[in-house]
Amino acid sequence: MSASNLIRLQGIHKTYRIGVLEVPAVRGVDLDVDHGEYLAIMGSSGSGKSTLMNLIGCLDTPTAGTYELDGRDVSKLDEDDLAAVRNRQVGFVFQTFNLLPRSTALQNVELPLVYAGCNATERRDRAARALERVGLADRTHHKPNELSGGQRQRVAIARALVTEPALILADEPTGNLDSLTSREIMALLGELDQDGRTIILVTHEPDIAAYTRRIIRLHDGRVIADESHEPTH
Repeated sequence: MSASNLIRLQGIHKTYRIGVLEVPAVRGVDLDVDHGEYLAIMGSSGSGKSTLMNLIGCLDTPTAGTYELDGRDVSKLDEDDLAAVRNRQVGFVFQTFNLLPRSTALQNVELPLVYAGCNATERRDRAARALERVGLADRTHHKPNELSGGQRQRVAIARALVTEPALILADEPTGNLDSLTSREIMALLGELDQDGRTIILVTHEPDIAAYTRRIIRLHDGRVIADESHEPTH
């Protein structure tokens, strides 16, 4: 693994057992991602992109193969160690926002820091700075039902940023947003890319993938293309 690699997947397989059936979801994926890359994983439904995202995000472990994240082999860690890796090194942004409905924006953003054991003052300060970074300094005490879809996704991005993770994983981050709001969210991710963040976007939409600088295409659990390009936005 070179010093520039944040992620190295070698011979990654993931097979699910359903009764007596074995269903292969990812089949022999090799993938290197450098620090600071901005890439999209694309594929149709059933291509394995969500499974691959779960493996990269340490939400699941491979059936075979090795996964090194920032120089550490995480492919065989137990659930407690995986949870610690997720909390420290990966920020997640989901299509459905995954915000706690009865908590304010600030409290939602603080949540990863609660798990990390930060004290209350540090949590509030870091969460407030993260909300300011995504343009929501004036919405810290609003609950999700008092925010627009785009604002909710900005809260989710702030929550992903608050632990200063090595990697941001965004799973269909514009899937529940209109086209104008989608462009605003992609512009924000572009700013984070300019800050040097490593961002992996999972999407089935070519116009969203076009914001990135590299596209990995999956089909039947295999990488069928790995393309570098200039962002078109």
